Amino acid sequence: MSEGMRRLAAIMFTDMVGYTALGQKNESLSLAIVDEQRKLVRPILNRHHGREVKTMGDAFMVEFPNAIDALRCAYDIQRAIKEFNLSLGTDKRIHLRIGVHVGEVVEENGDISGDAVNIASRIEPLANDGGVCLSRQAYDHVQNKTDLRLSSIGPRSLKNVAEPLEVFRMVMPWEEEDTISRLLDRKRIAVLPFANLSSDPEEGYFADGMTEELITSLSGVRQLTVIARTSVMKYKGSQKGASEVGKELSAGTLIEGSVRKAGSRVRVTAQLIDTATEGHLWAQNYDRQLEDVFAIQSEIAEKVAMELRVRLVEDEKRVIEKRPTDNPEAYTYYLRGKELIRERTEHSLRQAIAVFEKAIGVDPSFAKAHAGVAEGYWALVNDGYEPYEQAAPKAELSVKKALVLDPELAEAHAILALVYWQEDNISASRTEAKRAIELNPSDPDAYFTLSSIAFISLGSEQGIQLLEKCYRLDPVRPIYVERLGQFYFFLGRDHDALQHWEKTSQLAPAATYRSMTEYYLAKGDVAMAKDLYSKAENLEPTHRWVTWMKGYMAGITGDRDGAIASIAAIEKEWIGATSLNDIAFVHHALNDLDSYFAYVNRATDQHTIRYWYVMYCPLFSKAREDPRYPMFLDKVAKMVEGVGPLTH
Repeated sequence: MSEGMRRLAAIMFTDMVGYTALGQKNESLSLAIVDEQRKLVRPILNRHHGREVKTMGDAFMVEFPNAIDALRCAYDIQRAIKEFNLSLGTDKRIHLRIGVHVGEVVEENGDISGDAVNIASRIEPLANDGGVCLSRQAYDHVQNKTDLRLSSIGPRSLKNVAEPLEVFRMVMPWEEEDTISRLLDRKRIAVLPFANLSSDPEEGYFADGMTEELITSLSGVRQLTVIARTSVMKYKGSQKGASEVGKELSAGTLIEGSVRKAGSRVRVTAQLIDTATEGHLWAQNYDRQLEDVFAIQSEIAEKVAMELRVRLVEDEKRVIEKRPTDNPEAYTYYLRGKELIRERTEHSLRQAIAVFEKAIGVDPSFAKAHAGVAEGYWALVNDGYEPYEQAAPKAELSVKKALVLDPELAEAHAILALVYWQEDNISASRTEAKRAIELNPSDPDAYFTLSSIAFISLGSEQGIQLLEKCYRLDPVRPIYVERLGQFYFFLGRDHDALQHWEKTSQLAPAATYRSMTEYYLAKGDVAMAKDLYSKAENLEPTHRWVTWMKGYMAGITGDRDGAIASIAAIEKEWIGATSLNDIAFVHHALNDLDSYFAYVNRATDQHTIRYWYVMYCPLFSKAREDPRYPMFLDKVAKMVEGVGPLTH
């Protein structure tokens, strides 16, 4: 080896996993990914004083003045890649391994050589995809000088190295440790959509209704945790195995089945499956008259409880065996109404209300149908299709009628909690939400309401805990996915936000991209935010967030005409007071705080203010420094007077 300048240095090698195979399969894609990797990695090297010695195809060799800089750089690279990959399809993601070693090197003509370089290159392949490995020598230099967790993987024999070297791995904060050994809770149940085997495809609403009613029956059993309908319906027609579904929903047990409706008769099959083994725990066929459908639901629920060794107490058994109506025609109308309400368009919501009223016409004592009418009117207000002062009183009247007919109807208490929330009757909203949970411990809507109350009254920590409960009960529902991701980063819990989005990017991509757009805007990365915005817009182009966020980004980038055009679009597309929030947000981007507070106050007075954005979102932090912000908080304080602890 020719003599050059000798010194002690930390050496890093990076290498892309699977690059050779990808290049053989799709050369243009492999080159594009390498280019993206270099754009991502090089700024991070500079921040940590890394000198790029050379690149070798997809690999980097980098020199650092010390091991701490090298280790922190390695971590930041893997974290940046993880964030980058969240918004991409699996075929376009970057997969990188990193190795770090400390030793003497010789520099000549800008290149470096020596045993330290060889060892660093041998350590890198020991890292997992997305991981970092380092030698004992590097570990000795960083020990007790970093918060990063480092774990020994023992001595390793390296090619062309005489003695085995002890190697350490970096334990990434986002790793789910012990996932293999951790068993899923068998009492956490997902009722998968029952297949419609009727000759008429239009009868599919009946099978979906059976699914929802069985979820409701099982939710009344306190020892069980039942995944909400929104999340399980994603698996309608899915070919995924029980094990995969169980992992995605963290459910230890699945119920699946089918419904065949023919005239006045119905045939139902049901089976209980252990997701860990995919073994069948129980199966049963039922062939009954249509009016016996409630008895079938009760029998299935009781059999599931027995198989899972859950002892039903008297009030739980009473809820399971309750018949909401004795009239099959009224029940059929009710199921059609529930199907329409889930479509969540103005037309479908108004149709749903009309169908629920038909059910009431057939059976005036049908409490669930009255609750359905209330849900329809509440949704019209919440989604901006009807002014608050017109629809809210109708929702309240209908839900209170439902509770007169059935005081133990959990869904009615949950709807009344939402109605009271919109009326700013926070104490009453809290009472109703807590009662809903007492009757149905698996009701995510009630937890969602309590989390909203907590965020404006009792503090962020309790709000997050309640929101996490809500999300665990309905892990695919977009509003829960979006809100939890938002609050993680609103409160500075970036790691939790990124980990959350890693899980939700495949199951609820549009909601994930909406939250991530706001995150990167708050971090000042407008280019990444625009890319994520485009993904969210392509998936759900009519979502109201798309309109105001377009105006917000126009405002912060100096495109005043674009921002004003978005305000005009909001005023044209959305009626009702909810649009006041959207307009306020665009004015904030234009630095027009006079207009911002004017619209915020109008939305507050009209019971549609989005507290979480005004009070917590970093995008609107400038307004929170304004003298008018404490006046807004005074209004909030008056609404939450007397609200006590939300613990259960």
